[in-house]
Amino acid sequence: MPDKTTSTFPSILIVGAGFGGLGMAITLQNAGFTNFMVLEKGSSIGGTWRDNTYPGAACDVQSHFYSYSFEPKHDWSRKFGLQHEILGYMEHCVRKYGLTDRLRFDSEVREARFDETCNEWIVTLTDGEVLTVNVLITATGQLNQPAWPKIPGMNLFAGKIFHSARWDHDYDLNHKRVAVIGTGASAIQFVPEIARQVKSLNLFQRSAAWVLPKPDRAFKRWEQTLFRVFPIWDRIYRYLIYWKNESRALAFTKFNGLLELFAREARKDARKHVTDPEKLRHIIPDYQIGCKRILISNDWYPVINRPNVSLITDDIERIDEDGVVTSDGTHYPVDAIICGTGFKASEFLSPMVITGRAGLTLNEAWKTGASAFKGITVSGFPNLFMLYGPNTNLAHNSIIFMLESQFRYVLDALRALEKYPGSAMDVRQDRQERFSAVVQSGLRGSVWDSGCTSWYLDANGKNTVNWPGFTFTYRFATRHVDTADYQFIYPSKPA
Repeated sequence: MPDKTTSTFPSILIVGAGFGGLGMAITLQNAGFTNFMVLEKGSSIGGTWRDNTYPGAACDVQSHFYSYSFEPKHDWSRKFGLQHEILGYMEHCVRKYGLTDRLRFDSEVREARFDETCNEWIVTLTDGEVLTVNVLITATGQLNQPAWPKIPGMNLFAGKIFHSARWDHDYDLNHKRVAVIGTGASAIQFVPEIARQVKSLNLFQRSAAWVLPKPDRAFKRWEQTLFRVFPIWDRIYRYLIYWKNESRALAFTKFNGLLELFAREARKDARKHVTDPEKLRHIIPDYQIGCKRILISNDWYPVINRPNVSLITDDIERIDEDGVVTSDGTHYPVDAIICGTGFKASEFLSPMVITGRAGLTLNEAWKTGASAFKGITVSGFPNLFMLYGPNTNLAHNSIIFMLESQFRYVLDALRALEKYPGSAMDVRQDRQERFSAVVQSGLRGSVWDSGCTSWYLDANGKNTVNWPGFTFTYRFATRHVDTADYQFIYPSKPA
C-alpha cells in the first residue's frame, strides 16, 4: 500500500516524460513525495513512442510485459503492441495518476551543476530559465538522440531527406524513387510498409541483421475479456512471458552455442522467402547471431524479394543533388532518402552538460566509457540518479522490468536522504569501480564480445549499454540502498 504520509523534502526534478520519467513520478507520488516536477523537452509525453511514428512502428517485447506491473492493460489489441497503442497507454497513466500538473513541456535542459555550498542542483534550461532542486533524476532513455549518417554531400541533396525517428508524414512516398540507408530495427518495420507504395526502393545495407519470425497475432475478444474478468490470469500470463524471455539470457551471456538454433531458424525463413540468390547471399549475416540486436519480423524477407526493392551492399561514397553514389561509382537517382540509422545509444544524457563536485563534468568522468553504480549513480555527482543508465539495457527481456527495479532503488535512496537532513548522497568511487568491473567481467565471453561492431559499443569499443545477465539478479541487486555504498556529504561553506 502507498505510504499515506507526505513529504516536501527533497525537491525533485525528473528529466524526461517517457516510460522511465512517468513511472518514477507515479512511484514518488504513491510514496508520498509531493515536491517534484517532470521536465519534457517535447510538447507531449511518450519519449521514443512519441518520436517514432514511422509506418509499422511496434514493440518487440510482448504487450502484457511492456507495461507497468502496477497498471495492467487487459485489452491490448495484439501480442506485440503498436506504437499508437503504447503511447495511448502512457497517456492513460498520466490521466489516471493525475500527473498533468506535474509535467512541463517544451522545457529542455541545457546544463545542470551541483552547488556544493548548498547541496543543490542548479538546472538551466535552453531558454535560460534556472531551477534549483535537491535531487535530479534523469529519464532521457538511450534511444532519444537520432544518429545521422556522416556521408559527404547530404546537404547537397535536392530531394527530401529525413530520419525514421523524425518521420515526415506530409511527404507523399507514392510512386517515388526512395533510398533507405540502414537495415536496423526501425527499417525492418517501415520498409515492408512503404515498399508497397513506392516506385522503387534502394536499400543500402552496411551489415545484414539476424531476423527471426515474430510470434504476433491479434488477441481475440474472448481473450481480452478473460484478462479483464480474471486479473489473476493476466498476472499469470505476464509471469509466463517473463520466464520465457528470461530463459534466453543464458544463451546471450554464457552458452552462445544455443543461439545457433535461432540462426538456423532465421536462415530457413530467409531461404523460404528470398528466391533471388544474390539477395539471399547478402541478407544472411556473417557474424554470430546475437552479437548485434536480433530483430523479429514476418514480412522482412518477403519484402526483400520484391522486384521493386534493390539490396545494395557497396559502401556509400557520397550523396549528390539527385541521388546516392556508391564506392564502385554507381549512381542511384532517388527522390527521397530515409535514414534508418538508429540512435546515439552510448551517449548518455547528451547533449546536456552535467557538472558535479569540484567542477567535474560527466563527460570527463566518462572519458574512458560510461559507467555507473548499479547503472544509477556516479561518484562525484551527489543526488543524481539515472534511469536506464549505463549497462542496464537488455537483449532478452523488457526494459520496463529494469526501470521498475530502479524506481524502487531511487525511492529507497530518497528515504535514506530524509534520515540525514541537508545531506547529499555520493556513491563511493571504490564501490562504483568494483561494480563496473563485475559488469565488464560478465560481458567478457558473452555474445556481444564476439567481434562485431554494434550500437552496444561506444567509440572505445567498450560495451556501456547491456546488462550481462538475468534481470532478476539486477532486481536483487537494487532491492534496497546500502548506505555503506555512499558518503553523505553536507554543504560546504563558501570561501
